[in-house]
Formats: sequence, C-alpha cells, structure tokens
Amino acid sequence: MDDLLLHSLVFIFILTLAIKLLFKRRKQERKLPPSPPAIPIIGHLHLLKQPLHRTFHSLSQKYGPIFSVKLGSRLAIVVSSPALVEECFTKNDIVFANRPIFPSARHLSYNQTNMAAAPYGDHWRNLRRIGSNEIFSPTRLNMFIDVRKDEVKSLARRLYHVCNKGFVKVKLKPMFMDLSFNILMRMVAGKRYFGEGLEQDEEARRFREIVTEFSQYTEVSDPVDIFPILKAFGFRGVEKQCMRVAQRLDVFLQELIDEHRNKKDGNTMINRLLDLQQSQPQYYTDEIIKGLMQVLFLAGTETTATTLEWAMSNMLNHPDVLKKAKEELDTQVGQHRLIDESDYPNLQYLQSLTFESLRLYPTVQNLVPHYSSDGCTIGGYYVPQETILFVNLWSIHRDPQLW
Repeated sequence: MDDLLLHSLVFIFILTLAIKLLFKRRKQERKLPPSPPAIPIIGHLHLLKQPLHRTFHSLSQKYGPIFSVKLGSRLAIVVSSPALVEECFTKNDIVFANRPIFPSARHLSYNQTNMAAAPYGDHWRNLRRIGSNEIFSPTRLNMFIDVRKDEVKSLARRLYHVCNKGFVKVKLKPMFMDLSFNILMRMVAGKRYFGEGLEQDEEARRFREIVTEFSQYTEVSDPVDIFPILKAFGFRGVEKQCMRVAQRLDVFLQELIDEHRNKKDGNTMINRLLDLQQSQPQYYTDEIIKGLMQVLFLAGTETTATTLEWAMSNMLNHPDVLKKAKEELDTQVGQHRLIDESDYPNLQYLQSLTFESLRLYPTVQNLVPHYSSDGCTIGGYYVPQETILFVNLWSIHRDPQLW
C-alpha cells in the first residue's frame, strides 16, 4: 500500500513537471514583437529619453511599427501604424479596454474609478453613459454656449488692453489656459477662478494652487510603478505626495458639491448630476461626481490650450495661410460681429487648419497607455497578458506613406 502511494505521488509529480515544462516551452515559442537589446533589471529604461514620442519613433524606424520594450519588470509594446492600432482597438478592443495599474496613479484617480482610469466593466460602462448623456451631449453643451461666448469676449478684451499701446510680446499659453479653465469651471460649478481681478480671491487662489500641484504629479514617473518590488522594502516614491494632493483636491470638490446641494438651484453640471443623484443614487454618488469633475478639469484644459497655441503659432509662421483664413472669415462672417459656433460648419478652410494643426502637433503625442487583460495577437506577434500598450500618435500623423 505504501509503495502504491509512493509510486502515485512520484507519477503525479513527474506529470505536473512535464505539463509545466510543456506550457513554458509553448509560451517561449510564441513570437513576441521585436525588441532592442535590453540590460538586466532595468530593461530598456536607458533608451527612453525625452521627448518619448520621438524616441519611440526612432526605434520604430529600426524595429518596425510594433516593437516591445521592458520598463524594468514590466513589458510594454509600442504601436505606430493605423492598421495595427485598428487591430488593437477593434479586434482586441475588450482586451485593451483597461489602464495600467500604477500605485501612485490610484490616489490621483479615486482608486482608478474615474472616467479616465476605470477598468472595463459595469462601472466603466456607467461612466461612459453619464459622459455621453449628461456631459458631452450636444444638448448639454449647447446649454453653455453663452458661457463660451462670454469667456472668448473676455479674452479678446484682455488682449486688447495688453496691446492697445503698441506692439508687445504676449504669452498666449497662460491666457488660453485661463480661458479653458474658466469655461469648464463655469459649466461645472458656475464660477471663474482665473484671469484679471481674481488674484486676491482666496477660493480662486486655493483652487489654482491645488490644480497646479495636482498636474505636476500626474506627469511624474514613480520608480515603484516600474519596480513594484521596491514597495516590499518600504520605498514608496511619490505615493505620499500623491495622497496628500489628491486629498486636497477631494476636499475642494466636495465643498463645491455641498455648496450646490444646499442651494438646490442653478444651471450647472453639478446641479444636474445632483438632481440625478436623487433618483439614481447608486449611479451618481458624490465620489463619481468628483471623479467626473476631476477628469474635466485635468483633461479638458491643457489639451485645449495647447491646441490653440499650436494653431496660432502655425498661422503666424505661415502668413499666407493666415491671410487666407482671414479672407474666409470676412466672406462668411463679416467684420461687424464676432465669429459664432454656428458659423464653424461654413468655415471649411478654418476646419482644415484645425485638423492639420492637430495632425502635426497632437496634444497627446502618445495616447494614454492601455493594458491587456488577456493574451492576444497583434500584427502576427503575441502580446502577453498584463502588457502596457503605447500608441505613438505623433509617429502615425507624420508617416510619409499616409500624408
């Protein structure tokens, strides 16, 4: 009996070992995307110089439109062709419908529950529904058309006062940032926090300070994100700082929500979401509303201001293009009123300028990273589970075979 038990255990052990070796061999035989030579432990971190989109572009010229890099202990692939991007987000859309899980990012995204970071699932679908129906729908955006008009006029007056005494150099980016923030803040909470006359306003000063600090940490690379094992040795990188600034922003946003809840009237997005909270509390919790506000402030300001700055810079560097754009405005709009949003469909040349500016200078050169929830095949190469996906939009937009 003992011999039979011993033989059985030996057989099970050998069988288990054989199965593991077989699966390991099959896994190794799967063809991963090409990769530059790596250094032990750090992988390819020594190659990733700023600006990152240009580094990825240079590597793609040598290794092809899909290649892999090791970010410390993490595997990532970089895609820089439209066909491969389509394969990622159509054939494998659900596989890549997630974001990388970084310890520091959890604190800056309500534990990855906001619209920008939520993993694929019911909560993610609910956030998409809220965004489509209650925030970005044409009806909802048209409700705030007067806000956008008013802020554009305010910017025009500000530029006039700066330049009315003659030629001066003007930094447009800060003004465009103020424009973007004020439009969003008035749509969301009915308040202005940026621009002239608000320098001494305590609430405005506090918000500007929080947003500036928060934005800095969204751009910081934390060693723990690349080497998670460091956390086991007590190394926490910038996690404490991220927790602190996230808490400050959370308190501020909660104060805005409580203020509007007590007023129980108004025509802001917060008011609308609080009304929906009464009938659907499980879908419109305070935390979900704060997450939506956070994404709007951080994703809708820098992007808009950068696009405006590049568009203006391109036109100033090409006077013939600027002249043609002015002629179209004079023909379609005239010189007796300001341009209106309803004029835009008739301004075909101005539309082309906008698209071309976005093509040459995309606001986000590498799309926000995605994360594979399962193994899949892209471009004939195997992409393992838990792989970070970078899409080099800048490289695609400058592909001579396309443009």
